[in-house]
Amino acid sequence: MKIWLNTLTREARDTLWLLGMLALVLVPHVPRLPWWSSTLAALALGWRAWLAVHDAPLPRRPLLMALLAATMACTWLTFGTVLGREAGTALVVMLTTLKSLELRARRDALVCLYLGFFLVLTQFLYDQGIVTAVLMLGAVWGLLVSLVLGQRPLGHPPLREVGGEAARNMLVGLPVMVLLFVLFPRFGPLWALPSDAQGRIGLSDQISLGDVGSLAASQEVALRVKFQGPPPPMNRMYFRGPVLDHFDGQQWQAQVRPPTRQPDVQVGGTPWTYDMTLEPLQLKVLPLLDGTGEVAPAPGTRLPALTRRGLQWEAPLTGERLRLQARAWPVANEGPLEDHLRLREWVQLPPGRNPRTLAWALALRQQPAWREAPASAVVGEVLRHIRSADFRYTLSPGRPPPGEQHLIDRFWFDQQAGFCEHFASAFVVVLRAMDIPSRVVLGYQGAEFNPIDGQFTVRQSHAHAWAEYWQPGRGWVRVDPTAAVAPERIEQPPQLRPLQGLPGMMGDLDPAFLKRWRHAWEAVDHRWNTWVLQYSNSQQMNLLQQLGMRNPDVGSLLHVLGLALGLLGLGGAAWAGWQAWQARKAPWPRLLSALDRALSARIAPPPGPRPASPLAWARHPALANHEALLTRLHGLDALRYGADAQTPTPGMGHQARLPRKARELLREIEQICRHNRGF
Repeated sequence: MKIWLNTLTREARDTLWLLGMLALVLVPHVPRLPWWSSTLAALALGWRAWLAVHDAPLPRRPLLMALLAATMACTWLTFGTVLGREAGTALVVMLTTLKSLELRARRDALVCLYLGFFLVLTQFLYDQGIVTAVLMLGAVWGLLVSLVLGQRPLGHPPLREVGGEAARNMLVGLPVMVLLFVLFPRFGPLWALPSDAQGRIGLSDQISLGDVGSLAASQEVALRVKFQGPPPPMNRMYFRGPVLDHFDGQQWQAQVRPPTRQPDVQVGGTPWTYDMTLEPLQLKVLPLLDGTGEVAPAPGTRLPALTRRGLQWEAPLTGERLRLQARAWPVANEGPLEDHLRLREWVQLPPGRNPRTLAWALALRQQPAWREAPASAVVGEVLRHIRSADFRYTLSPGRPPPGEQHLIDRFWFDQQAGFCEHFASAFVVVLRAMDIPSRVVLGYQGAEFNPIDGQFTVRQSHAHAWAEYWQPGRGWVRVDPTAAVAPERIEQPPQLRPLQGLPGMMGDLDPAFLKRWRHAWEAVDHRWNTWVLQYSNSQQMNLLQQLGMRNPDVGSLLHVLGLALGLLGLGGAAWAGWQAWQARKAPWPRLLSALDRALSARIAPPPGPRPASPLAWARHPALANHEALLTRLHGLDALRYGADAQTPTPGMGHQARLPRKARELLREIEQICRHNRGF
């Protein structure tokens, strides 16, 4: 590969490098781009690379204008606009690749570079993970290499040398970047914009049979929780989401309730205290641990205004990660504790639906043993029926046929196989048919423990549905009918396997070292989310308080930022002055740089470090017949390394006289270069 690169011209090599960096920036966008955009971008970059390698002429402007018009038309037909995040990104991708097809001059290269830097920014409109950050950091370095190459038009500078210079420039800018990150005022969480319109999967405030089951294959993280003390047992780890009250025969939906109708809550037992990080949600209900009675923001963070409705906590949709501290009680009864007229809404069923299930429930209720039995006893009998019948728990129950009107009948009598929402929905319909107030609750059940950082990870695959029924004196009581047919689902929730999705027996492998690697990666990812993506204005104010400020505000932050940048600027100026002073103390580097400038204006510099030594220039093939230059170059080399350089002359300082002789030879070389253009 290296030999092949050395055979290319300077222009071809630099063009291929720029095209490679643009491809690196564009690749993460491919899953989000329309097929035609990805295809045309790949063809344009490949075509331009072929033209660079073969030194072929570039396409004419009419063809480029036709391609541009086609791109605009395709963008409009696909998105209905050329503005917005998705349409704008697709359009910029096409403009960048089309611009590479007219890459003739330095100005064109700069335009492609600036478009490449802009596309780096667009990556963070979709994902702000650590992988994206590292990948884009490499892309920025690659684009800076192209920028440095553009600033050094003469000769054939090695990529390794130019890459080192680009890396040094990035390191020089690192202190300023860190200062701006830490102290620049934040009027909202860092990079909060990308969460809008992300199309995230997760819980909803309404479900149809099969909706929760569709989350079983998703390993996307929903939340992380860390307990301060012993955690609750796995079968008590229910994270309560939206309560679904209304059933129309096809869907369960949450009723909108006015804030004045607040149910009573009585708690008891020793509470569990926990810290939670919630990924951006698509619903207002926060899936907190069931029984949570107190919620506060995590130290150094802020929470939006929370609304409590019994054991359910709601927050406005912000598209942000939320960090909080909370306490949940093992005994938490949500009222009313006595029979109330408003409980009638939890026994409503759609008319004309599921007649077989209603008839079965009425027949059970009319039996002497259950006619006057309390709700808890009837619930126990229905659970016994689920355990003893041929019901099966399955992750792929399939969708009901189109137009099916009696979904519960089909599950309860015919299919008898389903996911958690099938069991919870049928269970609630049966209880309501027996005039027992009941409802469906969505949330998450169980978690995966990460021994690296001691946190429990809850994924979308932990999504679960259970039921609640009302019992006099206790209020709403949780019951999980899925546990009656599949207790292992509650005791040991689904775990992510590192090789899941591979074909055959490979997908069943679960090596311990891969688990440890995954746990370590998730711990690092959580720290990235906490320390970088969630770095907020409140944390900045806490930092200023630690620095001794009593009541810091945005003005204080700006003053500290200005002071820090000023000190950094003074430090940079002092460093530049020290470098200049060192250069004056060492005259040879200055002389060699001047020699390098004079000769590089006529011929490509020799390989090796810059500035090249006089002896390296003397060995240059282009100077083989120029005796005048060779004599003076050998003279400079003798002044620096010859015998005269080792023998000081009395009277005059040796270091003061040698540069003077060398300057004379340098002036003669410069005059020869000005008057001789034959090399």
